[in-house]
Amino acid sequence: MMAEATRFVFTFKELAELLVKKQGLHEGIWGIIVRFGLQARNTGLTAESVLPTAMVPILEIGIQRQEEMSPLAVDAAVVNPPQRPGSRPTRKKKSSPKQHVA
Repeated sequence: MMAEATRFVFTFKELAELLVKKQGLHEGIWGIIVRFGLQARNTGLTAESVLPTAMVPILEIGIQRQEEMSPLAVDAAVVNPPQRPGSRPTRKKKSSPKQHVA
């Protein structure tokens, strides 16, 4: 019996495809964007080891329209083509994300 998966990871292209589908986009090239924040503190294990430290949290992950393909982008017309009027939506076999068992 396989252990239950406790983590799923996705490539940037897989994330872009999921977000394109979530937004109902059918045209254009869309790529992943990440907005970072920046904070600074003085930190250390002891009073003698305190050093200036930068912390960079991820604030948002999204997609943005792009002019050309990149390793972070997908073509919405390919990954989420519009349905023709009167046609039934086709069921696509779900691709399995990479699973990691802890």
